[in-house]
Amino acid sequence: MNPRVEIIALGGTIACAPDAGAAGVAPGLTGADLVAAVPQLDALARIGARNLSNLPSTEIGLPLVFDLAAAIRAQEDGGAAGVVVTQGTDTIEETAFVLNLLHRGPMPVVVTGAMRNPFLPGADGPANLLAAVACAAAPQCRDLGVIVAFDDVIHPAAWVQKRDTASTGAFWSPAPLGWMAEGRPALYARPPRGATFDVPQDTALPFVPILKPGLSDPPLLVDACLDAGAAGLVLDLAGGGHVHSSWLDPLAAAARRVPVVFSSRTRGGRVLSRTYGQVGGEIDLLDRGLQGSGDLDALKARLVLMLALMTGAPDRLGDFTDLSCPDPETTPPRRP
Repeated sequence: MNPRVEIIALGGTIACAPDAGAAGVAPGLTGADLVAAVPQLDALARIGARNLSNLPSTEIGLPLVFDLAAAIRAQEDGGAAGVVVTQGTDTIEETAFVLNLLHRGPMPVVVTGAMRNPFLPGADGPANLLAAVACAAAPQCRDLGVIVAFDDVIHPAAWVQKRDTASTGAFWSPAPLGWMAEGRPALYARPPRGATFDVPQDTALPFVPILKPGLSDPPLLVDACLDAGAAGLVLDLAGGGHVHSSWLDPLAAAARRVPVVFSSRTRGGRVLSRTYGQVGGEIDLLDRGLQGSGDLDALKARLVLMLALMTGAPDRLGDFTDLSCPDPETTPPRRP
């Protein structure tokens, strides 16, 4: 008997239809509509489909992601072999990452969507959905955490980024887990599972803004954010994690009040920690009480910091900043 795979639809371009009386398209198709458009799914799994929402991806917030994580746990407890999440692509890298921080079970959770809506020639949603279900049903995709299947590439949620506004190959990661080969996942990497969070229900969302200084940009927003109630700050800085000297005093003062994390606006490579000793370099920032985000870009560092604050453990940031494969001889087990 084929394994059971549940599709949980959130909306997005993959579910868009012409908006009557308005220009363009908007989410309107259901999960059942998406399944009906891909009859080849029946050969892979017994499919269930439901909508948790039907929204543009920028309307997705953490409360909806927490509800989604609970729905995924319920499906795993009910014996599903895997879950596929369909949503808008604009926030896939954030949604998939948060789900990966919450999902502890071995069941595959696969996130996908589309860059071209179903009413355009060459719509990519059906192919992406077929690939996602194939991954969700595949035993070799168990114990990978949350993955993103898009344009026949299989990305780890910890690394995936959207890097183009319109290309069907918009999603990128430095080391994909594998590719689709003749309709089946072919895996070439199996990274270790990382630490996770257990977020209490109804916990208030902390305000953690991202600041991205440009040339001659004064540090006025640092105090403005703190005055507005920021529980932490994330900085999207130049290069390996560098900032103009005019920012140093406000940032050091902020770091005495709330966690202040710096990442790299390049969105590639690890934030440095011991290379540049100049004023405003990463060594200077660390000495002033700021924390580096390691392998995390600003979007992901912000989400980790928010969940850490929500669980009352802001010191756990360091449990999530190193995404490399650990040395089993020297690395202690990560906390659950």
